[in-house]
Amino acid sequence: MPANPTIYDVSRLSGVSTATVSRAFSEPDKVRESTRRKVYEAAQVLNYYPNAIARAMARQRTDKIAYLICKKGATILDEFYAGICDGIMQTANRSDYQLLVSTAEDWRSSGATAQSKQIEGVILGGNAPADLISELQSQNVAVVMVNNQLPGLDLPCVVSDEQGSVEKILDHLTGRGHRHIGMVVGRFNPYIVGARYTSFLNGMRDRGLPVRKSDVEMCDANIESATQAALRLLEQEDRPTAILGANDMIAAGIIKAARRLGLRLPEELAVVGFDDASVCTMIEPELTSIHINCRKMGELCVEHLKTLLDGGEDIPRITVVPTELVVRRSS
Repeated sequence: MPANPTIYDVSRLSGVSTATVSRAFSEPDKVRESTRRKVYEAAQVLNYYPNAIARAMARQRTDKIAYLICKKGATILDEFYAGICDGIMQTANRSDYQLLVSTAEDWRSSGATAQSKQIEGVILGGNAPADLISELQSQNVAVVMVNNQLPGLDLPCVVSDEQGSVEKILDHLTGRGHRHIGMVVGRFNPYIVGARYTSFLNGMRDRGLPVRKSDVEMCDANIESATQAALRLLEQEDRPTAILGANDMIAAGIIKAARRLGLRLPEELAVVGFDDASVCTMIEPELTSIHINCRKMGELCVEHLKTLLDGGEDIPRITVVPTELVVRRSS
């Protein structure tokens, strides 16, 4: 057996031309099954794998995709989007895709384009700018969005079950006797914030529970702003007995505010967050939170992108990934 088998060795052993061998790997649907079987058997005997560059040239495709994190100030180590990246990497590796990972800010500041990087498909994570989407579409790049939806754009979107998540939280809190529930809403991804806030209002209404204007506070996306917002809620004479934070960082700020006021958790105040980040088990009491299957979201993104790149059209406009409530001592 040759030490470094080539397409010519496969051609010789299978008894077909090199062109047929190449086509069997690059365009298998254009080669008869019996012939493909001969080629694949010969390749297996020889331990031959088609060169990626040669395969790309034959198929006129690069099999390069990118994952861009669209979050202001984010790095590729951002915990939530890193979880999605894990699913993307695992699935891309199984699909023989070459993957580029960056933040949208770094991508644009470097002057990169999909064409210059030979990128065929892009997964946009988070609050993707409309002009970036338009730029990619103008270059005929396949686009899938994750953790975001934009009205009016016919793009596959992979999101977690925001409404179902809030329903789980409210069932949990009302099941423990809470009727006066507040929320601290952060200024981050507009789609996520809007979905969680709207689901909270609808869920409370469906349960016959009022939400006063004073029961909801807005904050910036940092723990000190979340703490100040929570203090405004908790210093009211008729304060909520439970508060939902729009994410775990905000929930941590709520717990910080409760500690400043000497409130006992969960006896005097229950707190629940979103995302099930590592901070949940670093604070005391440990934080009840919604676990989002980020890896699954990443896997589905690559599967949808692959379908698009292969010319498929049977892709759902919205793919919703179920969540799970992880109950800890904060509630």
